[in-house]
Amino acid sequence: MSDNFVLPHTFETDAAAAVDAVLTAEAGRIGSDIHKSTLHTSPWMDLVKQSTFPEGMGYQLSTLIYDRALPLQAEGIHLHDTIAGVGANFRAMGTTHGTAVNGMSAGQLDQVGDVANSKFYGSGDASGDVNLIDFTRVQKSYSLERAIIESPRINVEELRYAAHRTEQLRAIMDLLKEATRNVWENRYRDEYSKLCDNVVECSATGTATTTGLEGTVVTDINVDTGNNGCDIDANISNKILDDVYFKLVRAGAGANAYGRENGRPVFSIVLSSEASYQLQTEAGFRDDVRYNNARVSELIAPLGVEKSFRGFYHLVDDLAPRFTFDASTDKLVRVNPYTVSNTSGADDNKVIVNTAYDSASFEAAFVLVDNVMESLIPAPVSGVSGLTFDPVNYKGEFKWTNIPDVTKNPDGTIGFFRGILASASKPIKTNFGYVILFKRDSSTPAA
Repeated sequence: MSDNFVLPHTFETDAAAAVDAVLTAEAGRIGSDIHKSTLHTSPWMDLVKQSTFPEGMGYQLSTLIYDRALPLQAEGIHLHDTIAGVGANFRAMGTTHGTAVNGMSAGQLDQVGDVANSKFYGSGDASGDVNLIDFTRVQKSYSLERAIIESPRINVEELRYAAHRTEQLRAIMDLLKEATRNVWENRYRDEYSKLCDNVVECSATGTATTTGLEGTVVTDINVDTGNNGCDIDANISNKILDDVYFKLVRAGAGANAYGRENGRPVFSIVLSSEASYQLQTEAGFRDDVRYNNARVSELIAPLGVEKSFRGFYHLVDDLAPRFTFDASTDKLVRVNPYTVSNTSGADDNKVIVNTAYDSASFEAAFVLVDNVMESLIPAPVSGVSGLTFDPVNYKGEFKWTNIPDVTKNPDGTIGFFRGILASASKPIKTNFGYVILFKRDSSTPAA
């Protein structure tokens, strides 16, 4: 709500209409205010790619994702031939074939090697003359989803002569903006987690990384493989991040890193304050903080990050997902940072801090690479062809809604704020995404 919010002074005859008009005008400010209040405060809001959901193509789309392509040393030139390895074979130029074949004379220069023995010409065994590149791809589907947020019903008549009317309305608007910001942040965090193809389960002996989990919710993973207890029994460690770092580099993710230092890519990890402290104070690694004076990437600096640490920018998320372990299902159970009181009276349905969140043993951190996913937001409804995406609107385009009803709202004095938040999470290079699960209350670093 604008600091200059003032109700008209000439509303004695129609005060309710005046308040109603002010609320209508202020509703359009919610999206803009949310954008301003969250700017450079959350890695999920700042760094997850956002673009426009295409119009006129339905609610479900698919995309073709191409895998890495390198020359193959094939025994022949056909994709179904046996592959000897990866790379290109270099042969001497100007060689001659020994016999006349395929219309060529004996001793004639050959541009592809031993023609007589090359499958390129349809006879004999291959001699590695031709290296092929096989373009492999996979089709992935994604769909548009939405959430609807409504404020409590507000009777504008009650605001006519209410004391501190301006403060009350400003408080209502602030709460609505905060709730909307929280919804978007949770949306991006949960969608990124679900699209990560790799899950690391930190263990004191032999930490395992499971691939092929794209589309799987963390709480659906069996984290007890026969040890009669949770396999996740160690805290996050720099050794584990080192392993992830080199896997990302070899997978080709370095081109999408958020920075470079000494010619090496610097990735980003989203984690809690406690997990960041655990890594930076781990025995044997403390000097890495002291001696790192490299300039921070311009993409990361606005978030308040002042340094990298061993190839990663630490992006703090103090609402990082936490879990308990359910031995009856061998799965993790999500513990949210907030809950709702179920007391009777004025405190019923009141949002309160969840004390179980503080005591939850297990936590998740995420290696954030910008092309793991893209959030597609529908453009504002408009008849203008080619309308560009307005980043203000994706935070929530709220409207003040006042619907007359013959029995409940005959005078049109009762209204509410209503916003529809919609997005589709487009999977891209999901093999670059890592979820790291660890036991936050363990004193043992993962190995």
